[in-house]
Amino acid sequence: MQKPFIPVNCGVIPEHLYESEFFGYQKGAFTGATANHDGHFKPADGGTIFLDEIGELPEHMQVKLLHVIQEKEIKPLGSGPSFSVDVRILAATNRLIKKVIVLSC
Repeated sequence: MQKPFIPVNCGVIPEHLYESEFFGYQKGAFTGATANHDGHFKPADGGTIFLDEIGELPEHMQVKLLHVIQEKEIKPLGSGPSFSVDVRILAATNRLIKKVIVLSC
């Protein structure tokens, strides 16, 4: 059985749509949400999600991705329950990561 492979170009997603594109949303979660949307992580369950240009993600999304990695769960916008996901995450960027890392104490 072939496992899912979901490629996501992080550099083309508008900043205000990251959470809904990654984790999905439920109908009625916000104006214009007329149907449920799975996002990218739910269809990748049991397989791999490839986050291309991950260096473009804002800090608040990095925190949310860390939660997915640690807790192995996602929570769609407008939803009560969280969903367990078993996803391998691959990431790539053209940025020189060592130059953009901000260390905080």
